[in-house]
Order: sequence, then C-alpha cells, then structure tokens
Amino acid sequence: MITAFVRTLILYLLIMTGLRLMGKRQIGELEPGELVLTMMISDLATVPMQDFGIPLLAGVIPILTLLALSMLLSQLSMKSLRFRALVCGTPSVLVWEGALQQAAMRRNRYTLDELLEELRGQGYTGLNDVKYAVLENSGQLSVFPWSQPPTAAMLGVKEDPVSLPVILINDGRVIQQNLRACGKDSAWLEEVLKQEGAVPKEIFLLSLDGQGRVSCVRKEGL
Repeated sequence: MITAFVRTLILYLLIMTGLRLMGKRQIGELEPGELVLTMMISDLATVPMQDFGIPLLAGVIPILTLLALSMLLSQLSMKSLRFRALVCGTPSVLVWEGALQQAAMRRNRYTLDELLEELRGQGYTGLNDVKYAVLENSGQLSVFPWSQPPTAAMLGVKEDPVSLPVILINDGRVIQQNLRACGKDSAWLEEVLKQEGAVPKEIFLLSLDGQGRVSCVRKEGL
C-alpha cells in the first residue's frame, strides 16, 4: 500500500511539474503538439501506477524524455518562425472583408455549420456582421466585426427586432424543411436563384433573415 502511494505521488508531482513548464494553458488552448504530449504522458504514468512489477524508472524516464523534447521544440519554435509554422501551424483566415474563404475552410476541414455555430456563440447573427474571422492554431475562432453603426437608441428611432437568418442552401443542398419554416416554396427559391443567375449546386450559402433579406454566397472554383 505504501509503495503504491509513493509511486503515485512521485508520478503526480513529476507530471504537474512538466505541465507547469508548458505554461498556463487551458485544454482548449493547447496546440496540437502540446495536446499529444499531454495524452502520452498521462498514458505513460498509468502503467507503473497500476503494475508494481514494472520499475518506476520505466515510467519516469519516458516522461522526462518527452518533457525534454517538448522544451527543446519550444526553444526552437521561439528562435525560428519557419520551424514554429512547421510544428504548430499558422492561423487561417476564414472570412476576409466579409467574404467567405472557402478554400481555407476546405483546407482546415471547417464546415459552414461549424463556422455559423461559432459566430452565434460569440453573439453574431450572421456573416453580414463579420469583417474578419481567423481560425487560430488552438482551434479558437477570432472574430472582428465591421465598424459599429450608430444604434437605434442614439438615432431616436424604433429598433427592428433581431432575428437569426435561416439557411436555405448549405453547400449546394437545399434544406426543404427550413424553406417551409420560412413560409416559402420552391417557386420562390427558383425566382431568387434566377435573380442570382445560379442553380442550387453553385451556391455555397443562401440564407433568409426575419426582415426578408437574402444573403447569397457562391461556391468558388466552379
């Protein structure tokens, strides 16, 4: 019993020291290399804690090796921007000047639904409110809105209620249930597409908000 307590205590203190050397990060902010390191260390630590037949050094030495490698890579990343880009990657711009960067989304396997969900989570009802959106190395999305116009209260006018836009076409696919929920039919959609000079498979995003405004983004590379 004492042996198990001592081995567990040693491994715990060793892992905590190593994680502190990595810096103060939340799990969602870990870069890919740091996340892999954390998972490997946790797996290595459980083996000598559970099996007393394995020497404690069999778990300590690999953990120390990984921590030393992590610190070495961190130092190299600080000294070389190219090496840091190779190991950690670089941020990707998903929205530039209000326009979706579809090639960047495909390269990062970032779907339209994920982008809109993240924007809603940060308080943006649609793409029209966003000037820039950058996917950081940690996986977080940094959003920069357009310059804020004067509010209705400042102008002394009645403010229109905020409504979420409804997606009618998602990456070339018509969402019939959303079309019916908006009180629209296929004939109305065909008329909208006729005005845009396109067919559904050529549309990356088409949405309709509560004020009846249509937002249309064509697919790139067609």
